[in-house]
Amino acid sequence: MSSSSAESDNTSDNSVPTFTSSLIFNVVVGAAIFVAFCILRPRFKRVYAPRTYAVGKEKRSPPISNWPLAWIPAVLKVDDDAIVQRVGLDTYMFLRYMRSIFVIFVVLSFLSLVTILPVNITGDGGATGLDVLTIANVPSESAKLWVHIVFFMVFVAWVLRNIFVELQVYTRLRIWWLTNPSHTSKVGASTIMVSSLPEALTDSDDKIQKTFNMFPGGVRQVIVNRNCSDLEELVEDRDSYVATLEKLLTSYAAKSEKLYKKSTKKGTEYKAPKRPTMRESKIPFKGPKLDSFEFLATKIGELNRKIAEMGADPEQFKRQSSAFVFFNKQIAAHMAAQTVLDYKPFSMNMVSLEISPDDIIWSNLNLNPYDRRIRSYISLAATVGIVIVWTLMTSALTALVSVKNLRKIPGLENMSDSKFFGIFTGVVPAGVLAIVMALLPIILRLLLRLEGTTRVSEVNLRLLNRYFFFQVWNVYLVSIFTSSILTIATDGLKDPGSIIDLIPSKVPGSSTTILTYILLLAFAGAAKEILQIVRLALRYILPLLFAKTPRKICNAETPAEFDWATSIPTHSLIFLMGFSYSFIAPIVNCFAAVYFGLFYLVYRYQFLYVYNDSNWVTGGLSFPKSIKQTMVGVYISEIYMLLMMVAKLANNDNINANAILRIIFPALILLLTIFAHVYINDAYMPIINYLPIRGAVEIEENPRIASKFPDVTASGDITNDDLETDSVKIAEDRVRRMIYATYGSLVPRKLIDYVLNKVPRLLNPKKRDDPIASSSSAPQILPEITETSASSPDLEEKMPVPHHYSTHTGVVRPISDNSNILSVDSQNVRNAAYSVPMIDEPLDQTDAPSIHSVTSATELRQRRRQALASCTSVNTMEQRKSRYSMVDTGPLVSAGANALAEAFSNPALRANAATCLWVPLDNFGLCNELYANVESWGEGTIKVVSEGTHIDEKGHVRADVEFDPDDTDFIKRALNSHSKDSAN
Repeated sequence: MSSSSAESDNTSDNSVPTFTSSLIFNVVVGAAIFVAFCILRPRFKRVYAPRTYAVGKEKRSPPISNWPLAWIPAVLKVDDDAIVQRVGLDTYMFLRYMRSIFVIFVVLSFLSLVTILPVNITGDGGATGLDVLTIANVPSESAKLWVHIVFFMVFVAWVLRNIFVELQVYTRLRIWWLTNPSHTSKVGASTIMVSSLPEALTDSDDKIQKTFNMFPGGVRQVIVNRNCSDLEELVEDRDSYVATLEKLLTSYAAKSEKLYKKSTKKGTEYKAPKRPTMRESKIPFKGPKLDSFEFLATKIGELNRKIAEMGADPEQFKRQSSAFVFFNKQIAAHMAAQTVLDYKPFSMNMVSLEISPDDIIWSNLNLNPYDRRIRSYISLAATVGIVIVWTLMTSALTALVSVKNLRKIPGLENMSDSKFFGIFTGVVPAGVLAIVMALLPIILRLLLRLEGTTRVSEVNLRLLNRYFFFQVWNVYLVSIFTSSILTIATDGLKDPGSIIDLIPSKVPGSSTTILTYILLLAFAGAAKEILQIVRLALRYILPLLFAKTPRKICNAETPAEFDWATSIPTHSLIFLMGFSYSFIAPIVNCFAAVYFGLFYLVYRYQFLYVYNDSNWVTGGLSFPKSIKQTMVGVYISEIYMLLMMVAKLANNDNINANAILRIIFPALILLLTIFAHVYINDAYMPIINYLPIRGAVEIEENPRIASKFPDVTASGDITNDDLETDSVKIAEDRVRRMIYATYGSLVPRKLIDYVLNKVPRLLNPKKRDDPIASSSSAPQILPEITETSASSPDLEEKMPVPHHYSTHTGVVRPISDNSNILSVDSQNVRNAAYSVPMIDEPLDQTDAPSIHSVTSATELRQRRRQALASCTSVNTMEQRKSRYSMVDTGPLVSAGANALAEAFSNPALRANAATCLWVPLDNFGLCNELYANVESWGEGTIKVVSEGTHIDEKGHVRADVEFDPDDTDFIKRALNSHSKDSAN
């Protein structure tokens, strides 16, 4: 025991330099990154502010001035209803969660610093280093332990109170979101996807319709999915050939211009570069060499014709055991999702709500229930195996970088005397752990897809739980507590009776590791999140090295998306770390508050100005999972308190009633928390998952209620939500609701009302940049869908979701331009500043000499534009559509039967039997004949598009990243133009 004690003292002595070095290092790194962001933000708007131009006008955030810190007040002054309108309910509830946890730790920091911390410091328990600040410095027989127990009870009550309030807010918002006109106008709101259909129903749409006509309003339409694997292979092959041909054509055009310039400069005759060749066989050196351009264009033409032939008759494809059922009423879909649909085992047992074609994993729709169940067992076993392997690997890496083991290496025996010792022990282990954990989500996400999960959103929601529990085990219990657990286990084998004695001293010793991990993520992690260094590299560095075609250049600028499935569990883990040590080492509360405060500020900016949220629309379903993960942190902290008091009792030679009571109270806290958790599951979870019938009835009777941001802290009925008609009262009511939404989780509602009655000027609407906040006459946060608005001429132009070429497995093509098939969000986007003009000089409209004679760079650019105008059928800016329009698209309820059948059909059936090759036109017309030949070899199914891209004076390929060559209308116009040219 003496050696163990000496080692423990040595570790405690090293905790101070380890902590201070980690604090200084992370603060310096974080500050440097934040400064870099403030400098780069005004200069790189495509990376740091795409939501100021690349979204619909109703979802845009106003531009921020170039002052380095202007972004902070700009994001903090945005009201709650404006956040919901701009970025959706999922993002709003996530930001509320981050704000709520931040407030929780601010209160905990204040209470623990003025109560528990002084008790620990004056405990005289003989602890050294940072352990002086922990409960380890309080003797087992001390009555001061009651301070920890009493205030821990306050901590738990404060957390549970916030959970109840936030759940009340979410239930109100969830019902409002489900019934809001912007949501109910989409056909997905009243649609279900049924899997594992019996054979008797699979072969007959009428039987499926009769089955579901039992629900209110009946069935509008049924679409059975079809097995299009053969067609999918053709589309994949075609897209692969298209990518190769685009690369070769782009390279050939750039090389031709380079050689032409050289020959012109030397005064020699221009010789075209050698055309690339390839073999038809995939086996190396087999078959004759063929001209790559002719071979690929011919092959693409053949595949396009086959795609057209196969896709012309969808009935030839085998029907699968899954179908989409479109109801006439939204409540019918929610009732069907809660009903036992068949009397056979596992038949029709998987029903999904809120269906969007872009969210479906089409390859998993035809799995039978037994196959899916076997896959889930295999996935679970694989996950357990990964947990074991990852545990061993993480423990090995953590042990490898520990100073104790490094001292065993010859020449590093005196490593503890080095000035870099503190930095190494405080930074390297946490950094290694973060790197290793970054690889795990990729594997877990793949396993969830292999299970047969039918929707991408479902994969991510399930990954939320799996990744969180993996982090709790691998990061928290194994990596961070490795040294403590090993010490307790090793010494416990020698003396089993000493295990209880070791808990009060060893567990608090891990607080240093907890602090360094939180510091790493709080400062460096938050700064890295806002700097978006990867996106910056993809936008400005990698295109110079790897992106050689216009399409790849644009792909490098795809708007960033927030990784919900991995980010939320990480924040839940930090809550667990902070709260479980809230009474053990109170200083942890302060850094947890800093962590959530910084990330809350960063995320407000990221979601309002950067992230594309259109691919994650669940109505806030990630929030209940965050609450459940928060409850796990509460349970673990209560178990810690109970074990700590038991260990203190075991070390106390004078066992009395006072010491026994210190065990009873933590046990009661744990029991009351269980009761609270059961109440949450019974009271809130059913309301969250489905639309309540009473709510649907009340909204149907008074639809205006669903158009107005709700009073989120109200406890009365929805019908009690007053709808004012006076413009002044409307403005004041909106301010009151925003105050409730912001401060309702912090102070009682009655206190807010009392303050507002005493200080009525607080209800005066403030002037804001936000158009919603400044409008006192518009009570609706989102526009109500009416027949007039749906048919308005201003809404005619629809914004497609851009994708590559046409489609391939797992990637959904944009829905074609059928009448009223796109959502109102996309229809409202018109005349936006989608692109940055590549050419600043005005186009000279006078006749110019041949493009081959160039006297200046300006004239060259002017003639290039004239050449494009003459060879492209579409050349006006008004006809161009944004490549990256971050809008939520989806079929409307007004869509016809044929439109719905197309929208919810297999992506391969929606693939275009025509191809646009997006390649630059050289400045001297050297490749015009080649491009014409490529179109000819494609036999009317290929169009070479040079709009939106060019080769600059240095020979680099440039592309307008907002131009979408794969717009369906553009393909039709291009092919029609090609047909007319061929006829002439």
